[in-house]
Amino acid sequence: MVRLLEIMGYDIVATLGEGARSTIYAVRDKRGQIYAMKHVVKEKAKDQRFIDQAVLEHKVASQLNHPSLRRCYKMVRQRQLLRVTEVFVLMEMVDGVTLERQRPKDLIHLCQICGKIADGLESMHEEGYVHADIKPNNVLVNDDYNVKIIDFGQSCHTGTVKQRIQGTPDYIAPEQVRRKAITPGTDVFNLGATMYWLLTGRHIRTMIPKGNSGLDQNDPEPITTPIALRPDVPAALSALVMQCVETKVTDRPESMGRVRDRLDLAIGQLERRASPPPAEAV
Repeated sequence: MVRLLEIMGYDIVATLGEGARSTIYAVRDKRGQIYAMKHVVKEKAKDQRFIDQAVLEHKVASQLNHPSLRRCYKMVRQRQLLRVTEVFVLMEMVDGVTLERQRPKDLIHLCQICGKIADGLESMHEEGYVHADIKPNNVLVNDDYNVKIIDFGQSCHTGTVKQRIQGTPDYIAPEQVRRKAITPGTDVFNLGATMYWLLTGRHIRTMIPKGNSGLDQNDPEPITTPIALRPDVPAALSALVMQCVETKVTDRPESMGRVRDRLDLAIGQLERRASPPPAEAV
């Protein structure tokens, strides 16, 4: 068998993806174990943020241990003239596709997937961290509907006030735009915006929407509810999504545990709808 290219002592099996200054490889160690390896390169001074995000991703993910959260195992920095110019992050290899590429068609499966996302985020919150960039492209799902939350490059300690706006326009919470404290409620909003898109194929209005996704968050016109756009959505699920994307943090569900419980209620509504009525006694 021909030996593939090597990086940091690991054989490169395949290239999984490329970003602005990063490449993710599937790599194999000497025992045959497969991992994902993120390689980030700093070419210019402005690329420092990509290095910082990779370092942060490892710092956060290496402290987490939950089946719905991607693990990071080790990080190596390469320096030139005492300055870090490259970072390598060894991560758990995940088999699956993003929710952005493949939206669940079945509403029960959708609720189950979102419940697993909520479970993973609740575990993060218990450790004192907020993901701060939940969106369909940052959730991988396999054929068995197992979930992996990825990309912890914008994660932070609960209560952090960031120096600049960070987030994805169509999913970003008001407090992220206003540079207020980032809390578990931020993840609740991001997850609510994600669920809205999964259900409707549309984006909610945010304070910095992109494309034709909406108007200013302060526009008096209310957001169309999921159930109004898609009548098969259970009332409990539609109401949950709308509460998750409330502008005020205090108006949102108080925890990811509460989000998960309400998703279970929606699953119950769907299961009752699917069950045939009991036969009448003769």
